[in-house]
Amino acid sequence: MKSIHTDKAPKAIGPYVQGNIVNGLLFASGQVPLNPETGDVTGTTIEEQTQQVLKNIAAILTEVGSDFEHIVKTTCFLKDMNDFASFNEVYATAFTNHLPARSAVEVARLPKDVLIEIEIIAMVNE
Repeated sequence: MKSIHTDKAPKAIGPYVQGNIVNGLLFASGQVPLNPETGDVTGTTIEEQTQQVLKNIAAILTEVGSDFEHIVKTTCFLKDMNDFASFNEVYATAFTNHLPARSAVEVARLPKDVLIEIEIIAMVNE
């Protein structure tokens, strides 16, 4: 198992890593809309926050030599399922030729009271 880290995605805010690679798969910790430079929440709308989450995921994927086309599964946690359609529009911009398997659930609360968190499993070249 290999742990990964990039300064282009937010630092872990607890006892965990940004991701682990095992047998050619990246298991990335959930990403919330934190600006990696300041640690502050970016945006107040679901659209703005989802865009930042996707940027953070892209940074982690780049660090391990992968991209959105190699994501196998996402799990999406929304604070309010009424935001699903707006979230989905932004989320869809990250996937052009390939769609991953996905779960999306509403949760009572997320770290730093953000509106969205997304975790991924992706293929990588080791």
